[in-house]
Amino acid sequence: MPSKVTIDTDECIGCQTCVELCPEVFDFDSEAEKAQVRDEITGNEQCIDEAADACPVSCIIVEK
Repeated sequence: MPSKVTIDTDECIGCQTCVELCPEVFDFDSEAEKAQVRDEITGNEQCIDEAADACPVSCIIVEK
Protein backbone atom coordinates (compact mmCIF):
# COMPACT_ATOMS: atom_id res chain seq x y z
CA MET A 1 0.00 0.00 0.00
CA PRO A 2 1.41 3.42 -0.94
CA SER A 3 2.38 5.96 1.68
CA LYS A 4 0.57 9.21 2.27
CA VAL A 5 3.08 12.04 2.20
CA THR A 6 2.57 15.56 3.48
CA ILE A 7 4.86 18.46 4.33
CA ASP A 8 4.53 20.62 7.42
CA THR A 9 4.91 23.90 5.54
CA ASP A 10 5.27 25.87 8.77
CA GLU A 11 8.49 23.95 9.44
CA CYS A 12 9.81 23.77 5.86
CA ILE A 13 12.86 25.99 5.29
CA GLY A 14 12.84 25.65 1.51
CA CYS A 15 16.20 23.86 1.22
CA GLN A 16 14.89 21.74 -1.70
CA THR A 17 16.70 18.59 -0.53
CA CYS A 18 13.52 16.55 -0.99
CA VAL A 19 13.02 17.96 -4.49
CA GLU A 20 16.57 17.00 -5.46
CA LEU A 21 16.26 13.48 -4.02
CA CYS A 22 12.74 12.70 -5.14
CA PRO A 23 11.51 15.07 -7.88
CA GLU A 24 8.69 12.74 -8.91
CA VAL A 25 7.08 13.24 -5.48
CA PHE A 26 8.21 16.70 -4.34
CA ASP A 27 8.12 20.06 -6.06
CA PHE A 28 9.19 23.55 -5.04
CA ASP A 29 6.68 26.38 -4.75
CA SER A 30 8.84 29.38 -5.65
CA GLU A 31 6.15 31.83 -4.61
CA ALA A 32 5.89 30.41 -1.08
CA GLU A 33 9.57 29.34 -1.07
CA LYS A 34 8.55 25.96 0.37
CA ALA A 35 8.52 22.38 -0.83
CA GLN A 36 5.23 20.76 -1.73
CA VAL A 37 4.03 17.26 -2.53
CA ARG A 38 3.17 16.71 -6.19
CA ASP A 39 0.85 13.82 -5.38
CA GLU A 40 0.04 12.80 -1.81
CA ILE A 41 -0.22 9.12 -2.66
CA THR A 42 2.72 7.47 -4.38
CA GLY A 43 4.33 4.06 -4.51
CA ASN A 44 7.97 5.20 -4.53
CA GLU A 45 8.67 4.22 -0.92
CA GLN A 46 12.48 4.24 -1.07
CA CYS A 47 12.63 7.70 -2.63
CA ILE A 48 10.17 9.09 -0.06
CA ASP A 49 12.06 7.56 2.87
CA GLU A 50 15.38 8.98 1.61
CA ALA A 51 13.90 12.46 1.30
CA ALA A 52 12.26 12.29 4.74
CA ASP A 53 15.51 11.10 6.34
CA ALA A 54 17.52 13.85 4.62
CA CYS A 55 15.17 16.71 5.56
CA PRO A 56 17.13 18.97 7.94
CA VAL A 57 14.00 20.04 9.83
CA SER A 58 12.07 16.73 9.64
CA CYS A 59 8.98 18.34 8.14
CA ILE A 60 8.10 15.47 5.78
CA ILE A 61 5.34 13.33 7.26
CA VAL A 62 5.00 9.79 5.90
CA GLU A 63 1.96 7.72 6.87
CA LYS A 64 2.36 4.07 5.88
